[in-house]
Parts: sequence; structure tokens; C-alpha cells
Amino acid sequence: MESNSGIERFLTRWQHGRLLVLAATGFVALATLGGPIATVVADDPAAVASADSADDEQQVLTKGYELERQRMWADAVQHYESALRRFPDSRVVYQRLLISRLRYDVHRRYTDHSFLASVRDLSTTQALDLYSETLANLQTHYVETVDWSRVLLHGTAALEVALDEERFINSNLPGVDRDAIEQFRLNVHRELRGRSTQTRFDLRAAVSFVANLAHERIGLSGTATSLEFLSGAISTLDPYTRLLSGSQLDEMFSNIEGNFVGLGVELKPADDHLQIVSVIPGGPADEAGVLAGERIVRVADAETNVVDPDFAADLLRGPENSVVSISVADTAGRRRDLQITRRRVDVPCVENVHLVDVTNRVGYFRLTNFQKTTRREVEQAVITLQGQGMRSLIMDLRGNPGGLLTAAVEVADRFLSDGAIVTTRGRNAKENFDYRAHRSGTWNFPLVVLIDGNSASASEIFAGAMSDRGRAVVVGSTSYGKGSVQGVFRMRSAKFGLCLTTAKFYSPSGRAISQNGVRPHAEVSDRHITGRPDDQGHIIGDDEDAVLQHGIAQLAGHGGNLVSSRPSR
Repeated sequence: MESNSGIERFLTRWQHGRLLVLAATGFVALATLGGPIATVVADDPAAVASADSADDEQQVLTKGYELERQRMWADAVQHYESALRRFPDSRVVYQRLLISRLRYDVHRRYTDHSFLASVRDLSTTQALDLYSETLANLQTHYVETVDWSRVLLHGTAALEVALDEERFINSNLPGVDRDAIEQFRLNVHRELRGRSTQTRFDLRAAVSFVANLAHERIGLSGTATSLEFLSGAISTLDPYTRLLSGSQLDEMFSNIEGNFVGLGVELKPADDHLQIVSVIPGGPADEAGVLAGERIVRVADAETNVVDPDFAADLLRGPENSVVSISVADTAGRRRDLQITRRRVDVPCVENVHLVDVTNRVGYFRLTNFQKTTRREVEQAVITLQGQGMRSLIMDLRGNPGGLLTAAVEVADRFLSDGAIVTTRGRNAKENFDYRAHRSGTWNFPLVVLIDGNSASASEIFAGAMSDRGRAVVVGSTSYGKGSVQGVFRMRSAKFGLCLTTAKFYSPSGRAISQNGVRPHAEVSDRHITGRPDDQGHIIGDDEDAVLQHGIAQLAGHGGNLVSSRPSR
């Protein structure tokens, strides 16, 4: 039996075709779990584990397969991402990650009301025009030369996977005989054999052909078919290139601008609740009395211990001035019901500004992301701390997933008087830039930068520049290792966006950040971040944060004349 149709052939052919960089935010994007090609779960756990004789890798694969068997795709993606860092050469771990990603992607698309509206409202011709427009952007702007046969195979695999997912079937094919759906799914790749893939125009013709075929044989709309080909082609190029539905596009630009419509809380999904990480001062949740460290346990009619937490988080979204009903539990488990009106909230990117060492006048603030307002907020934080007598500063970039490249450059420029900050290089010469510092307005006080494995993208631009130029001591653990630049393109054919990898970036020493990250001068590991809640909702104090305490010691021990001892390698 030919299991999983064309997908296994793809995995065999392409698994070593490029470096795999895992999900972290792009320069203007939130973290995404979309990624390379996936397949139907039909493997035997023993066969999967036997791909490598090492006991620990077998255990990793067995655990991952169990998550797949339970169709816990988000957990499986996280599990395999972690495993691939431990076993970067493992063919099987790589394949299982690809499988889980595409599965997860289908679920996310079909819980996105904006995407569902597009499936319902766009004509087949409009969907095909969107596909063509996207391919044209790939041809012009993508960081690597595009292999059209690979793009088509990605899309075919995405359709095959979608036809095996209940959410897709229930949304697009209710009442259709399941055997007929399965027969079409297993044979769709054969229908494309022999078709030309020389140009992007050939791909449009191929997708149009499959769309007509799917409609004739199983009644699947041409729009749903075309959008699966499009979604699969885009989300499988690299982990940061992805198709954005209308609502995702709006949300992305809200993050860039530093404002959005919502409750004004930062959340972290857990198994049976949504952990409230921080509450924006003056926002709707703050005015309703919601506190950091508490848990959201109900949204509307959905109890978070019953539905997927991501689904519950989606229910928190809604139009401005609409009301959402939630239940919040405090750290003692006491539960209260709240009605909160959504409204536009300005989201600060600088938090917890204070002196962490009054004796030595060490200032501190945490930078949560890089957005349009970042330079202004950083400057205001420095002014506030200098007003309190600050002599040296700790900038905390732990957990900062990135944001705007230009914002990282602007902040780095305040700490450097001249020389390189970052270099970008793309396939298109228009993506090649050398960003350099300027002398005016340079801050001279000693600096420590805190990073961890979740510091990515723009965070790594800043930390890499400070480290390579000897401007700061970097403390913590090696950063994520995301070294690519994304551009966001608004589509003309329909309300969609394209977050497209257009270049790679390099630190001042010429070192690639991708897969390397920024190495700290002082390696210190701690899950706790001051001012943030732990898993039990307890807010961490300065003295409970080992990384911060090491940074304070670095500054206090050098009497205000701190210079980094070496650049990261």
C-alpha cells in the first residue's frame, strides 16, 4: 500500500534541502506554528522509534507519537521543536515536526472566522487570483530561489491533510460520503502527475484543474481547494513565511503600531486555563480588577478545562465596544464572573521600570517587543531612571520574540556612537542594507543585557550588536537563533496578507544569527523573570530572579566602569 500518497516522497527528497529554523516571531509577526510539510499519522510507534537506536531519542519519539495519536498538534509541535534542538540530524524527528505543523495549521485556519468568511465569500476565480498574486511575490521577493514543483507538492500535501481533518470536512463537506473523500484524498497527487511546473502560471493551471476535479467528485468548493493549495505552499517554505487572513493581518499591524482592540491582557495558554501574565495599566481588564497571576477559566460559554485554550483565547477577540463574559480565578482558586467591554488599548513595550539596586544605582526595565513606539518608550524609561539617580542599566530581553528591525536598530543606535549594528542580505539586491550607528545622543552608562532561549529576531539584533561591539555584558542563556527578515505584503486580490522571508541578517562581526543565536558572556539559567508570574501565579520578586541578580553583580562589581570581556562567538 502506498501510504500518505506524495507526502513521504517529499520528505525523503527535501528533508536536508535547507536549514530548519523553528517558530519564533518575525520582525512584524507573532509566533507561528505554521511550518514545513506534514503527513497523515499512520506510522507504528515502534517503527518511528526504531529510526534511531539511542534510548533518549526513542523516548522522545514515543512521547511525540502519543501526542499525535491524541491529535494534540500544538503540544506535538512544541515537543518536536525542542527535540530537534537536541537531535538536529534526526530524520525522523524532523519528519514528525513537519507532520504536526501542517496538522496544526489546518486547525488554526478553520477556527479563524476571517479565514472561514473568505472560504464562504470568495469565488474560485478570486481564490486563484490570490494564489497567482502570492506566487508572483515569491518569485520577486523571497529570500531563496523558488522551486515551483516543490511549491505545488506542498499545496497538494496540504489538501491531502485537510481532507483527513474533521474540522475541514465538517466545514466544507458535510454529509459527503467519507469513503469518497478518502478515495479522492489518496489519489489527488496522481491526478497531477505529468503536469508542467516550469512556471508559476503552470501552477495556477494545475490548481484550477484540481479545484474543478474536487468539485465534480466530492462537491468541494473550488475556493476551499485553492486556499488549501495556497496555505500549504506558503506555510511550508520556511517557518516564518505564512499567509495571513484578514483578521491576522489587522492584528499584525496593530502589534506594529502598539495598539489593538481587546481586554488589555497578556496571556499564556496552559492545559486547562489561560494564565494572565500581565495586565496593561488603564486597560479594560485593569479597570475590571483583573490581576497578573490570575487565570481565565471561562470565556462566554466555553470552560477552558473543556475546550482547547487557543479556542478560548480566540473567543476573547471581538469588535470594539462589544462585551465579553469571562470567569477569572485567583491564586487561591476563588472564582468571579466579569463582563468586560473590549476597546482599543495602547500596548506598552517597556515594563517594570525601577532601580533594582538602590545602593549602586542600577536601573532595570524589561522590553517585551520591538514596535513603532519602542525607541520613545526606552528613552522615557531611561529619563525616569536617570531622574532616580541611575548610574548603570540592565535591559531585560528575556522572552522578547522580536518585532520591527528598524526599532531594534534605533534602540541600538542610542548605545553606540558609530560602527555597524546589523547587516541584511537577500536574493533581491533591494534587501541588502548595512545599518550603522550615529554619534549624536549616545548613552555612555554601563549596560547589561539579559537574554534567554525565547529572545529572538529583533532582540538578537540588539543583543548581538551590544555583544559584538563590546558595549554590554550579555547574561542569561543562548538566544533563539532566528536570523531572517520578513516583509508584510497586503494582497490586492482579497483581504489577505503575506508575511514573507526576504533576507537574512548578520551581527556586526559578520556572524549569522540563524541557528546560532547570541551567546551570553555569563551563562545563567532561570525560568523566573522578575515582575512576572510563575506557574502558580506568584509574582516573581527581584531577589528570586537568578539571572537578574547575576546582572546586578556584574554592574556592582565593576564600579560603574563595565565593559564586556569578549564578543559572542
